[in-house]
Amino acid sequence: MKQFDIPTTYRSSFISTIKKSRKETDPRKKDFTPTLLDFGPVQFLIARHFGFCFGVENAIEIAYKAVEENPGKRIYLLSQMIHNPSVNVDLRAMGIQFIMDTQGNQFVEWKELTKDDIVIIPAFGTTLEIEAILNGIGIEIQKYNTTCPFVTKVWKQSEKLGKEDYTIIIHGKHKHEETRATFSHSSEFSPSIVVKDMEEAKKLGEFIEGNMSVEGFHQIFKGNFSKGFNPEKDLFRVGVVNQTTMLASDTQAIADYFKEVMIQLHGTENIDTHFADTRDTLCYATNDNQQATFGLLKKDADLAIVVGGFNSSNTSHLVELCEEKLPTYFISSDEELLNASKVRHFNFHEKQMLMTKNFLPEKNPVRIILTSGASCPDAVVDGVMDKLLSFYPGHKSKEQVLSEMEIS
Repeated sequence: MKQFDIPTTYRSSFISTIKKSRKETDPRKKDFTPTLLDFGPVQFLIARHFGFCFGVENAIEIAYKAVEENPGKRIYLLSQMIHNPSVNVDLRAMGIQFIMDTQGNQFVEWKELTKDDIVIIPAFGTTLEIEAILNGIGIEIQKYNTTCPFVTKVWKQSEKLGKEDYTIIIHGKHKHEETRATFSHSSEFSPSIVVKDMEEAKKLGEFIEGNMSVEGFHQIFKGNFSKGFNPEKDLFRVGVVNQTTMLASDTQAIADYFKEVMIQLHGTENIDTHFADTRDTLCYATNDNQQATFGLLKKDADLAIVVGGFNSSNTSHLVELCEEKLPTYFISSDEELLNASKVRHFNFHEKQMLMTKNFLPEKNPVRIILTSGASCPDAVVDGVMDKLLSFYPGHKSKEQVLSEMEIS
């Protein structure tokens, strides 16, 4: 896989050494068991796969190249490059201005831009409508387009299905930048509708089965289907694609559900006419991170700490998985670890910060699951580990731990 030129400040020599060792012994990622780091009074279980993915490193490399190649020019990002606060702070510090927030609310009006400005497309991609606006201004949008290739793959699959007269069902969060972009692109070729979870999928299934009125359909899915969508005509042939950062198992379950609905209505012998198998739109990094988290949860631990941006979809899903088994704390950096007895963490269900006391159990050793989302720098995870280690005087050094693991 391509090696990207990203700032060394995002990397961790300690974590890189461990990842390199795992890659050498398991190049095809068939083994998702975690790595145990034994520091004596505290142990860490770290996932087989975590941290920056291909798409994130590609986006960061392109953004830094845009700054390097355009001294003196105004440089803009459509919105956050990725959902990680430290990376976005760094980009702003380099003089990059953000045109809008993650919800699409604009900081910079289109009329303020000129053809000489540089606009970077974020890793989530953007809508065809915004592309048209930028093209109309005369801005070159492809040179610094950081859209993740796995997102582009979903768009191509949607186009293919649309040309085969399938309606596209998008499993995603309605307001997420990637879902908005995918919806825009798929709507160009096919009637499209967004469902955020299995509950909404089953509501749509009710309509397909004839158990819901058109009025009921419009009430539930208002604003989440394409212009001209006719539910009475457009749901006889369907295919499911996803926001690439959703839980892979959830997307597959939703696809399997709609497949079963079509079998019940049209028979197994006609399923290929009414349902398109689209499971190959799942992102490898999201899937690997989730599989690695399942591997973590097979081991006994006292708590889990998940590091990443609070608006990161793929990170929040890792939190969900961990919460099912043990106390889990979602933090963005080591600054949330206030001391050995207090942690400030994010409840993404309620969208609020919480304070928890005595989060570290009084035992020896304490075993902590530590992982991160695909947009979190390894250096941030390393910082969290260092902060936790500072709460345990007399712990082994990182060099000693690597030596005992026979990793160099």
